[in-house]
Amino acid sequence: MRPSQRMLIHGTCHCGNISFELTWEPEPTTIAARVCDCTFCVKHGGVWTANAASTLTVTIAQPELVSRYEQGTRTAQFHVCTKCGVVPVVTSEIDGHTYAVVNVNTFDDAARAKLAPQPVSFDGEAEATRLARRKRGWIASVRFD
Repeated sequence: MRPSQRMLIHGTCHCGNISFELTWEPEPTTIAARVCDCTFCVKHGGVWTANAASTLTVTIAQPELVSRYEQGTRTAQFHVCTKCGVVPVVTSEIDGHTYAVVNVNTFDDAARAKLAPQPVSFDGEAEATRLARRKRGWIASVRFD
């Protein structure tokens, strides 16, 4: 049996203040990319992906240049670089645990070739359903350096 392969994905905001390293296991043949239709994601070019088995390390060079924006249900924080305006990462605190998704438009490497964009809409989703979906599908191993 072949050992599990993994894909290492790097991403940054435009100026590099917020960067991340995403270890995706096992290496995907395609990466589901959720094209959210909410006004915030549309205006910011947010196209999100996650793999619950992945690990995510986020590095912020200048924390004072990061704003955390919450909208709607206030159950997620969009990490916005105030220097360049890009949103590479969204986190959600659920039951004392941090979950995350990353914006595929901030990928720096070849992983873009594997993207499979699909439109999604979460309008009308109950908060409990939303949080349960995040616990199941968002990145569960998140570290900020």
